[in-house]
Amino acid sequence: MDKNIRVVDVENLSENWGKLKKYTFEITHRDGTRQRHEREVYDRGNAAVVLLRDPVRDTVILTRQFRLPVHVNGDSGYQIEACAGLLDGDDPETCARKEAEEETGFRVTDIRHIFDSYMSPGSVTEKLHFFVAHYDAAAQVSAGGGLDHEGEDIEVLEMPFKSALAMIGSGEIVDAKTIMLLHYAALEAAVISSGTDPGR
Repeated sequence: MDKNIRVVDVENLSENWGKLKKYTFEITHRDGTRQRHEREVYDRGNAAVVLLRDPVRDTVILTRQFRLPVHVNGDSGYQIEACAGLLDGDDPETCARKEAEEETGFRVTDIRHIFDSYMSPGSVTEKLHFFVAHYDAAAQVSAGGGLDHEGEDIEVLEMPFKSALAMIGSGEIVDAKTIMLLHYAALEAAVISSGTDPGR
């Protein structure tokens, strides 16, 4: 933990789908001065996200589902995303595999962890574990669509990788985790095609 931070008080504001708390804390700045602040922090747990890609056909599997906060903010709540879910006690790779199968119906292979990221560190504790994985037609084990008992109604979308990239520029894909994964995959493909060693 950071030695220049002292938490003075924690107030529980709400505990429903996640936990909303108000923290009062003191921070010592680089010049030695101390300031007291109050901030609200939302804790919904950590999560994993995975981009499913068929390297032979150069396609990806994405999903479309309703997101209330986006709707409330004035945009279409039906977001196109890479499949993701809360860890709920699983390790990140197990979660990524499970979510891929539940949401898309595909049992992924060659799954690989690429990086972690805090998605909104100014107010949300969530750390997201990012994965890429391969799939093909033989890997489909169900229709996907999510879990009925969790109220999920997920549309499975298969499209050319280049089309998914173009949807970022057109504004059809505005989900941060999906943009990050698609750009990562594009950069990795460019490095491979150029023959450049990314480790140098």
